[in-house]
Amino acid sequence: MDIDKMLKAIEHDAGQKIPGLAESLAEAKAGKIGRAHTPEQILLKSARKALKFSQPQFADWIGTPVGTLRDWEQGRFPVPGAVMRLLQIAINHPEVAQEA
Repeated sequence: MDIDKMLKAIEHDAGQKIPGLAESLAEAKAGKIGRAHTPEQILLKSARKALKFSQPQFADWIGTPVGTLRDWEQGRFPVPGAVMRLLQIAINHPEVAQEA
């Protein structure tokens, strides 16, 4: 497993740096078992934190039920592509996202 190669590929797909990802990949390579988080889950939580929204506030902001947001954050269902793009905008330009 080439951690640097995986890190670059995941961050390229996400369109940004993902805090803690390098450490998580190193732990996975070392065989440490823990909770697994997808890049989508990490991006979703990062965007919510960047906007300083609770789950109910964030769900209302993106126009989805809070249960759906929780399902996405917990990895039970994939995050739709349009929401992923909105998350990237929220992280890169929180001031613009908060105006919406």
